[in-house]
Order: sequence, then C-alpha cells, then structure tokens
Amino acid sequence: MRKTERFHTDNSGFTQAMEFVERFLKECRVKKKTQINAMLVVEEALGSLIEHRKDDDVRIHVHSWLGTVTIELSNKGEQFSLTENMKSAVLPKDDEMDACTQDVLRNILLRAMTDDLKYRHRGGTNYVRVTLIRSKHAFLWQTLGAMLAAIVLGLVLSDAAPVSFNAALNANLLLPIKTMYLNALKMVVAPVVFFSIVSCIVQFSDLSDIGRIGGKTLAMYFCTTLIAVGVGIGSYYLFQPGGANLTELAQDASSITSKTVNVSIKDTIVGIVPSNFLSPFLESNMLQLIFLAIVCGVAAGLIGKYSEMLKDFFQACNDLFLKITTIFIRVMPIAVFCSITSMMLTMGSTSILALLGMFGTFLFGLVCMMTVYCLMMLVLARLNPLHFLRKYAPVMLQVFSMASSNASIPVNMEACEKKLGISGRVFSLSIPLGATLNMDGTCIHLAVFALALAKVYGVPISGGVLMSMIISIIVLSMGAPGIPGSGLICLSVLLTQLNVPVEAIGLVMGIDTLTGMFRCMSNCLGDVAVTAIVARSEGQMNMEVYRGGNS
Repeated sequence: MRKTERFHTDNSGFTQAMEFVERFLKECRVKKKTQINAMLVVEEALGSLIEHRKDDDVRIHVHSWLGTVTIELSNKGEQFSLTENMKSAVLPKDDEMDACTQDVLRNILLRAMTDDLKYRHRGGTNYVRVTLIRSKHAFLWQTLGAMLAAIVLGLVLSDAAPVSFNAALNANLLLPIKTMYLNALKMVVAPVVFFSIVSCIVQFSDLSDIGRIGGKTLAMYFCTTLIAVGVGIGSYYLFQPGGANLTELAQDASSITSKTVNVSIKDTIVGIVPSNFLSPFLESNMLQLIFLAIVCGVAAGLIGKYSEMLKDFFQACNDLFLKITTIFIRVMPIAVFCSITSMMLTMGSTSILALLGMFGTFLFGLVCMMTVYCLMMLVLARLNPLHFLRKYAPVMLQVFSMASSNASIPVNMEACEKKLGISGRVFSLSIPLGATLNMDGTCIHLAVFALALAKVYGVPISGGVLMSMIISIIVLSMGAPGIPGSGLICLSVLLTQLNVPVEAIGLVMGIDTLTGMFRCMSNCLGDVAVTAIVARSEGQMNMEVYRGGNS
C-alpha cells in the first residue's frame, strides 16, 4: 500500500498531516503502542522540517510492503541536524509533567528510534524516513524473488537469445559478480571460525565443559554421517536410477578428475596440525583452524593477568568479523540472481531431463535425512521439530543460495542465537566443527550418484566394494572442503575407486551447481539440528526464544 499527500505548513495543514499519518497506521493495523511512538516522532520530524523550510508545502509518503511499514517526510529547506533539533523540542505541555521528565521521555524515545529514523539532505530538500515495522521475512522474500526472477530470465534468454550473447553475459557479468560475492564470504570464513571458537573457549572456566560439549557434538556428527550414508545407499536401491543411454551425454571431465582429495585417515589426522600459524588462514583449512583456535583459547585462559584482556580482544574481533559478514549477506539477493541465472544459461534442458532420476533420488534422500533430524530432536532432546523447521526455514534458503558450508557459518551461528535461543558456548564450537566434519548432504550425494553412475557404465558393486565405498564416503565427507564444487572432486575420487570410467563425472557436471546448493542446505540443517540437541542436553538453550515467534 502506497499513499502520497502534500500539506500546507500552517497549523491547519500540520493537523491534517498528522491525521493522514494516523489513518494510515490504523489501516495497516499497527499496534497502539507503536502508533503512539510513531506519531510522536513524526510530529517532531514534521516540526523540524517546517522550522527549516523554504517551501510552504510538505510531502508525506507512506508505504507498507511485505510487512515493512515506513513514513517519509520531505520539504525544501536548509540542512540541519535532526536529532539535535528534536532534542531541543519539547513535548506538549502537561500540568503533571515537568521539563526534566519531558526530556527524559524524549531521549528514551529518540534512542529507541535511532535505527529506524534516517535523515538526509539532497538537492536542497530535507528527507526524514521513519521505519515503524521491519518485516521479519523481507530478506526471505527478496531472496525468493531474486531466485524466481533469475529462473524466468534464464529460461527466456536460453530460448530467445543467441548462444554467443548468453556466453558473453555469463562470462562478463554473472560469473564475475558471483565470484566476487563468494570471495568476499571466503575472505571472512577463516577469521570467523578462528575467533568464534577462541571466544567460545575462553568463556569456560572449567575445561572439562569443553571436552564434554565437544565430545557430544563429535559423537552426534559421526552418528548422523553414518545414517546419511545408509540413507543415500537405501535411496539408490529403492529407485535404482541410471541407464546405459546416459553415456552419450558424458562431457569432458579432465578439469575435475585432474584434482584429487586425500582419502587416507592417517594423513587426515596428521594434517590437523599446521606447520606454521598463517597457512591455515591463507588456505582456509578448517581442521587446522579449529586446532589453532582450541590451542589459543585454552592458552588464553591460563596466562593469568592478561586473560581478561585477551578475552575482550578475541570477543571484539569475533564481533567485528560477524558484522562484516552481516554486511556482505545484505547483498545476497544480487548474488543469488546472478548465480541462478548463470546456472540456467549453462545447464541445458536435455541434461536436466536425462538426469532427473538421479536428482530425484538424491532429493528423496535429503527429505529422509530431514525426517531423521526431526526424530532425533523429538526423541533425544524432547524438542518440537515443527518449531525448529519453522524458525530455520528462512535460513535454509539463505544457505541454499550460498552453496558453501564454510560461508554459511556466520548465518548459522546467528540463527542459533537469535532464532533458536542456543547459547554461544555451544554453537561457537559446534557450527564450525559441523562445517568441516558433518557433511550429511554430501554423503547422500556421493552414495546416490556413485552407484547410479556405476550402473550407467555397467560396473557391478559387490558387498566388499560397497563396504569399502562406505568407508571412503565417510572419510571424503570429513576431508572435503565446504566450498562450491568440492562434491565433484570427491565424486571423481570415489568413481575411480569403484573402477567407473572417469568421464562419467561429465554426466553430472551440468547439475552440480544445483546439487551443491541442496547439499549445503542439508549439511547446514544437520549442523544446526545437532547443535540444538547438544545445547538442550547441556541446559544451554533459551526455550522462550525457541518456542516464540520468528525473530
């Protein structure tokens, strides 16, 4: 709903303007308390505009969209300081309210409205914008809108535009924006992981608490990983997708199969300890970062008089990088639009239809895994999974578009704190651990696609080979980097182990971007579900926040 009116700056016009605002607030069904505060702020802002006016008309634009309610006032005039001008004003006289009380009430009101009151002077005109209600779902709708617009544009361009134009658009605009955004997120991943874990550990006065929480978290992650592998294999044998006719769609996969992932358990354990302090940050090696963070956190609590100073320093650094990440997340709809459009332009409809069976089986496995999480929360933690899904659903869309478990760490930690009421003592440790060790969506993906591609090329899978594949999937999922594209690398390693021709990876290259988004969403869902279960068992969960409305 939008409305714009102009009012004269005399007393009659002032009254009419306030009545116009009041009617709008009632039409939007704004709560009475919010109405009163809004009317006071609008009255003061309107008075300030009139005081510095160069024009006898003031324009009021009211706007209500997707739950967000705003009022903007504008008038030609000289520039001024809104807050100072409003502080100098007085409330309507009241025989029972002295001047001191008026100032106190005004200052409380101004402080309460600081984030919702914006002033700017442009082109000789003063603008005052008051945001009364910020929609809890605005970002969700923006991201959904970006996804839908990208799908429509991608389909239109694929059918109507020349191939050369689409290729140029993708190479020169869409991919650069997507790459810049992902690079920005990757830039803050290492410091976010490091400082969040360190600031978490220094909060513990008893190190045995860390061992207990960490032990529970690792045990839960290992259990969900085993279940995910079983779900992936079971989903394949239930539907058995794949057929020999798909071999003709195979593409060149040399760029993928030339890469490798270490599947040795011994080398993975040895590689946890870095050779120098900086390389884990430069390479974003999550296991090494976690090791450094734990060592630094424990040491910071054992050095006596400097412990408090270091605790404040690490907490400040943690807040800094989380705030930087929040700034990057605000432009996510743009990155989502470019990413989805790029995917639509590069993924042909023929490939989509041919691989629909594999992809559908993969999605079925993810749904089954989501059901497992809900049952675990209900049985192990006595938590209502419907509350969990309702509160975490908007975040699932965010991490879906990121397609990176590492980049999703700050988003998941914010969801744990603000939406689910989980203490930072738990999620600051469990979420970074999960982004590295808990890759349930990746396990399902590897199981389904490896077995399906083996069927496509007629490679038999015996019981011994299947057992070996299960062990490899577990190790690969723990060692895989939580970044876009890692699934193809792991799948190529697994196919080689199964004696499936390496060119088979070319069959799924076209849809890897899409499957990567679903893998990330499932991985993050598992991380947060396990975090909630551990927090509940430790009494580190605010149930009022968990059961409350979306925040």
